[in-house]
Amino acid sequence: MQESTGCDLNWLLTGKGLPYLDSARPENVGAFPVSDTDTGAVDTLGNPVDLREFVFIPRYSVEAAAGHGQAVNDEKPLFCMAFRRYWIENYVTRQTDKLSVIAVKGDSMEGILNHGDNILINHAETEPRDGLYVLRIGNDLFVKRVQRMPGKLLVTSANPHYAPFEIDLSHTDDDIAIVGRVEWFGRTVN
Repeated sequence: MQESTGCDLNWLLTGKGLPYLDSARPENVGAFPVSDTDTGAVDTLGNPVDLREFVFIPRYSVEAAAGHGQAVNDEKPLFCMAFRRYWIENYVTRQTDKLSVIAVKGDSMEGILNHGDNILINHAETEPRDGLYVLRIGNDLFVKRVQRMPGKLLVTSANPHYAPFEIDLSHTDDDIAIVGRVEWFGRTVN
């Protein structure tokens, strides 16, 4: 059958792989690499895309509360988000395995980070300096602005309805951890 139709017999029997072995068939456009740099992937205009130019970072179903805390229940990635490798390695970190993306939940950081925003977290940055960080307090995750002060961290929200609080750095037995620094956010515009 393969000789007369060009159809792959294995695909007919199992449904796995490509229906046709001939890379010129329209059904296989983008499925066969044409060079060492071509991965078979194309952009929305049909132009070849070199997947090695991207870092695929896991997007977890965990949410960091911009409010009163969000429990960590399920830590399985939903999917991966693609970021340009050049930007990640030159402006964020070369430790790409120390990155993840999660969602923001709540309104305490409204105006800076809004409910539903995706945030890129650099888990290699756990020694806080001034900036936005994801904190774990007990089993709850928070995304807040952190300011380092002598012996403590001042943790604040953008929304004035949420009171600032301090974390004493000398209490190492507290169930508090700096999960990582927020490096980027993405937002859906409605």
